[in-house]
Amino acid sequence: MSPLRIPESELELKAIRSGGPGGQNVNKVATAIQLRFDSQKSSLPDHIKARLMILRDQRINSEGIITITARQYRNQEANRLAAMERLEKILQKAETVPKKRKRTKPTQASVKKRLEAKTKRSQVKQRRTPVKPDDL
Repeated sequence: MSPLRIPESELELKAIRSGGPGGQNVNKVATAIQLRFDSQKSSLPDHIKARLMILRDQRINSEGIITITARQYRNQEANRLAAMERLEKILQKAETVPKKRKRTKPTQASVKKRLEAKTKRSQVKQRRTPVKPDDL
């Protein structure tokens, strides 16, 4: 698989304020990055667009817009790179097609073992029946 190239024009990067520790810097500087990518209007191949819509990821909404918020670093550039890496991972996940499952039969030994266990259990339950007075 070749790495996907997404033009910068298709990405919407927005600096937002980040919560958490950081003192007064948190209130003044927008260090967190919110990345938005409209997968359905992008230049991605159609099969990847379809797989993105199937993926169960809370970062992808029903219209196919991927929203990633990166706020783990204290500077904007590091958060921008982190958001890009996360987008790349989502696209790689969509690019890989899962293998089809092959139906298999149970082995003869496992079938035999199951049937023997059923018979044994049946016999245990048979022995639990109360003794009738006329059988004495």
